[in-house]
Amino acid sequence: MKRTIIVIILIGMFGWAIYSFAIDHSGKQESELDEEVGLEKGNIAPDFKLKTLAGDEMALSDFRGQRVLVNFWASWCGPCRAEMPDMQKFHEEKDIVILAVNLTGTETSHSNVTDFVDEYGLTFPILLDEDSLISGLYQIQPIPTTFLIDSDGRIHNKAFGALNYEQMVQEFEKMK
Repeated sequence: MKRTIIVIILIGMFGWAIYSFAIDHSGKQESELDEEVGLEKGNIAPDFKLKTLAGDEMALSDFRGQRVLVNFWASWCGPCRAEMPDMQKFHEEKDIVILAVNLTGTETSHSNVTDFVDEYGLTFPILLDEDSLISGLYQIQPIPTTFLIDSDGRIHNKAFGALNYEQMVQEFEKMK
């Protein structure tokens, strides 16, 4: 009788070990383990909330379910100036949300940002990273740096330096 109870307990422990192996300690199944927030391809992009040039608040998570391009830039950055006409064209021609995060803490004047937006006729949201918190969170270096985020909120691609229209379209067409 004691042997039967011990065998049942051992079988139960063995079954629990297998179950525990399939499910991590927080209760997530293996398919959910790749939900890691981070900056690498396949990671969920870290969420952030910033004020826009117009004074509204906008969060990355507001656009879950849509494809998003997050671009970090500054008005004094030559490569940023080079890519902005292509980014505006991309915004106009493709079904993508563009969030242009200005490194406002590096600007000599707030008017530099508005002058830049007017000069290039930008119609997508301009977000102001006044305290460099988001550029720090995203470890931005160099600028421009661009993250393409798929409709599931995962980083599809990240690019360092200026992108041209063809590069934007090429990566966009690979995204879901």
